[in-house]
Amino acid sequence: MNHLSPDMQQRLQAERHAVETLYRAFSEKNPDLVDGVLAPTWDDIPLAPGQAPGPAGIKDIIRGFIQAFPDVAITVHDMVQEPGKVGVRAEITGTHLGEMFGIPATGKAVAFRLHEFHELKDMKLTTTWHMEDWFGFFMQLGQFPEVA
Repeated sequence: MNHLSPDMQQRLQAERHAVETLYRAFSEKNPDLVDGVLAPTWDDIPLAPGQAPGPAGIKDIIRGFIQAFPDVAITVHDMVQEPGKVGVRAEITGTHLGEMFGIPATGKAVAFRLHEFHELKDMKLTTTWHMEDWFGFFMQLGQFPEVA
C-alpha cells in the first residue's frame, strides 16, 4: 500500500476494520459490535430463513450461533480489497451444543467455509453477498434439517 496516498491508506484500513468487526461480533459473542459498522439500511443477501433485514436481523443470527455454538469463531483466511469493496474467504468453527436449523445438539465440532463480498460507503457496510458451505456443515453433523 506504499504507493497509495495516506488518506487512501487510512480509508482502506478503516474499511477493513469495519469488515473484521462484523466477524468479531460472532467470535467475541457481542452482537452489538455491528452497530458501529453496518449502515442502518445494510442489505444482507440472501437473508437466512426468518431473518429480519438490516442490523437487527444479523444480531438475531449472531445470537442464534452463540446459542448453538458457544465456542463459535470466524477465522479470516483472505481479504481482497479495493476502495469501497472487500472480498473475504473465511471459516466458521464451533462445537454444536445447541439446536440449529431444527437439529438438536450433536456435540460435534464443525468447520465450514464462508465466502463474502462487502460494499462499503462512509466506512460502513452497505451490502453483503455471502455463501456458506451449509452442505459441508450438515455432512459434519451427520444430518440435514427437515424440509417443509
